[in-house]
Amino acid sequence: MSDSLLINIEYSIAEIEINRPDQANALDEELWFRIGECFSEIDENDSVRVCILSGAGKNFCSGIDLNFLQNLLQEISSYDCEGRKSEYLRRKLLKMQVAFTQIERCRKPVISAIHGSCIGGGVDLISACDIRNCTKNTIFQIKEIDLGITADVGTLQRLPHLMPQGVVRELAYTGRKFSGEEAQDLGLVNNCYDDKKTMMTEVRKTAEQIASKSPLAIRGVKEMLLYSRDHSVSSGLNYVATWNSAMLLSSDLEESKMAMLQKRTPEYKD
Repeated sequence: MSDSLLINIEYSIAEIEINRPDQANALDEELWFRIGECFSEIDENDSVRVCILSGAGKNFCSGIDLNFLQNLLQEISSYDCEGRKSEYLRRKLLKMQVAFTQIERCRKPVISAIHGSCIGGGVDLISACDIRNCTKNTIFQIKEIDLGITADVGTLQRLPHLMPQGVVRELAYTGRKFSGEEAQDLGLVNNCYDDKKTMMTEVRKTAEQIASKSPLAIRGVKEMLLYSRDHSVSSGLNYVATWNSAMLLSSDLEESKMAMLQKRTPEYKD
């Protein structure tokens, strides 16, 4: 396991920390794909009910490591056919997209705890999370426009579902930096805290609350919310009816009823 991504699982909560503080947690190739592998593994780990994603040091994530970008350009240049160069680049970009999409595909809710810089690829990363929280000192930026490229790993596809279209367009066209407090006003983050310590304490409380609920029901809620984002209301209603016809009569439902009758906290199986 790479030291650039630290994973600690305790009390049904997986704490995942990006750990390249000396590089402002920039994403090199190893770390980029390790993130995807991590959430794929957590999806299969029944002992995990919720995840917290954070960054070590002074920043959450400063985006793609420029060495990764340079190496990618060198890989492309090894082809002497423009068609093959383009095909290789497309396949590489699709693989990079999948790494972050694994956060969405993970059946367990993912809470991002953001501080310091959240730039470029960092914004792609948090846009795939279920819940976002930050500190007042956080600086967000859709920076790709300043590199002369179109953001291509999720920001432009997911942010319009989180913030007003006009706002997303302005931020993507200009590359303007915006603060944690503005991010909360815009609806990008749920809460904006004074400092990282306070944020992590509150995020942990939210994670513990989620972990106390029926794991099967939580997974169903995430599935339905993602499906409904990308489909019509009628399609979403049809899907949830099908889902619950298969999942409703569970041991979790029975445990919930018994706990209410006995006036105790329910205890669900993983």
